Amino acid sequence: MMNKELIEKINSLAKKQREVGLSEEEKEEQQRLRQEYLRLFRMEFKKILDSIETVD
Repeated sequence: MMNKELIEKINSLAKKQREVGLSEEEKEEQQRLRQEYLRLFRMEFKKILDSIETVD
């Protein structure tokens, strides 16, 4: 499962971006967090696909 803190931080940065904008440092952090989220998502999705067995 995804790290809840990671998702909360991504969401808080997205909200701040909509409301007041982000500094360059915050934009870099947002991009880094999104990449980490995608990496974890792909890893979990691959585990699910690898565990699927087809039956004839």
